[in-house]
Amino acid sequence: MKYVAIADELRGRIARGELPPGARVPSTRRLATDHGVAMATAAKALALLSQEGLVQAEPRSGTVVAGRERRGSTSHHGLTRERIVRTAIDVADAEGLAALSMRGVAARLGVAAMAPYRYVTGKDELVMLMADAAFGERGYPATPRGDWRERLTLGGRTLWSLYKRHPWLAQLGPLTRPLALRNLAMHGEWALAALSELDVDAATLCDLHVLFFSYVQGIAIHLEREQSALASSGLSEEQWIDRQTPALEAMTAGRPVFAKMLRDLGGNGYDLVLDNVFESGMRALLDGLALRYGR
Repeated sequence: MKYVAIADELRGRIARGELPPGARVPSTRRLATDHGVAMATAAKALALLSQEGLVQAEPRSGTVVAGRERRGSTSHHGLTRERIVRTAIDVADAEGLAALSMRGVAARLGVAAMAPYRYVTGKDELVMLMADAAFGERGYPATPRGDWRERLTLGGRTLWSLYKRHPWLAQLGPLTRPLALRNLAMHGEWALAALSELDVDAATLCDLHVLFFSYVQGIAIHLEREQSALASSGLSEEQWIDRQTPALEAMTAGRPVFAKMLRDLGGNGYDLVLDNVFESGMRALLDGLALRYGR
């Protein structure tokens, strides 16, 4: 089985000292790319090593080689809901939400598979706790400064920074079914307070808030998709574009504006940077609101 072979290789590197205690172990994405396997297979390899006590999850660090005194231990000592949530966030940050499982979190914590269920009812509740914790990592000044546009810009950039830190956040729930999370409501209140200065009725205020939030989320949703595409294909954005050149040339036949744009981009050099797209779109959105509502 492939996951056993991956685990054997990592086990050997740990035994030889190539990965000493505390050293970061390759992530599921990296293992999947290096070994040409599915992410689920790579995750099983890490879970196996965790069950053996050879690796463990560390907040902000990912999966690391366990200290010798920890190896073989499956004690529940020190297990808390906060630790479970933090470990699950680290898994999702490094490997994507699809790789998250209750069993996998337990394995990374070095506890029995059913131990986390003492603190959370299942994966659905865990994901909501993760999202609430992630949205709570950044807040706003107690005393707002600037006009509605400055405050809305701060709100957009704050959300964008959280989505970049936790790309899986943008994948949760459609806008038509908002998440009932206390910390997400904090961001909503900040944006609504700024938008309310446009002096619109409640329905319009709600629509504008949905428009604002959907813009930020709509750009951010591509962060996780790019990570997944990289893990599944093993190709960077540049490598993928290079392979698409013949198809792009065929696609632009008879479409002169499209063809000219690609020629100009090829001659001048161009990188699609989502940070730049986000900032440009945010300015355009706020320009439109100012024009529409006379502010």
